[in-house]
Amino acid sequence: MKKLEIIGDNYFGRWDNVRTACRGIVIRDGEILLCHETVTDLWMIPGGGLEGEESENDCCVRETAEETGYLIETSPCVLQINEYYEDWNYVSRYFLGTVLGQGERKLTEREEEVGMEAEWLPVKEAIAIFAQHASYGDTDEMKRGIYLREYLALTELFPET
Repeated sequence: MKKLEIIGDNYFGRWDNVRTACRGIVIRDGEILLCHETVTDLWMIPGGGLEGEESENDCCVRETAEETGYLIETSPCVLQINEYYEDWNYVSRYFLGTVLGQGERKLTEREEEVGMEAEWLPVKEAIAIFAQHASYGDTDEMKRGIYLREYLALTELFPET
């Protein structure tokens, strides 16, 4: 499994806090399943933080189902990206997912407020969206960071696209 690092300009040089998230890369017929916040126009790969004693695979399956409604089966972890901001290490572990069926979405209040929708986009189009990460550097640091993370993940896992 490959590991990549992103070191933010505001990194303190050490971290005291760690948050681990598991993200599902689901490709079907040349398209990738993404979450789209329609109010903020933010795109991201489905996923979120570990809860309790759940396994990373279970976290990925749960988060993908909650955010998109798709029930998936996951591979072992294929990529880890560590992001360092202030005194935090944000760990994103990526899994390849295969759709098994459809379930019910269970959005958080925030996800409902931002109009989160599950959308399928051609992989090349998704990479092109995430490739714009640098253009948000002066206006939206969170979006810049998310897009950089997702861009690195997709170009690492699908270099031919």
